[in-house]
Amino acid sequence: MTKYIAFLRGINVGNIRIKMADLKAMFEGLGLQEVKTYLQTGNVVFESHHPQMELKPLLEKSLSETFHYQAYVLLYLFDDLADIIAQYPMTRDESHHAYVIFIDKPAVFEELQAIAANLGEESANIMAGNNLLYWKVPIGQSTDTPFSKASAKSKYKSSVTVRNLNTLEKMV
Repeated sequence: MTKYIAFLRGINVGNIRIKMADLKAMFEGLGLQEVKTYLQTGNVVFESHHPQMELKPLLEKSLSETFHYQAYVLLYLFDDLADIIAQYPMTRDESHHAYVIFIDKPAVFEELQAIAANLGEESANIMAGNNLLYWKVPIGQSTDTPFSKASAKSKYKSSVTVRNLNTLEKMV
């Protein structure tokens, strides 16, 4: 049995509203075990015998059919989460949010890393990890920086999601 974490992209924002009890029930209906949801933003921890490569399309199809939206899931081994958190490379403080930008396609990772560098945010606010980006942004500006606007483009919707480091720490 392997423990996974699924980050659902774009739920409970806009018109896509999903109750966590319904989300949990859908995961359990697929035979997944020890299902737990965190917050309302689509963070689901569960266990399964299925390999990771089979789970992602299974989850996306089931979510799309059950909740009637185009579902995108970024799926990771739960055991990797503690390392991702521990590797956050910037000093944390009360005036900034600390984020992890999860990216499941290497080409998109390279593209977003290049965008950050070209916008001048690379060295101070955005640093690369292992197919993810660490981002430090002043509180209240998470959607206003040049990088946030560039990375929010619809072409990245299927392969990118952002999570607050505080949330990830609570999940671990």
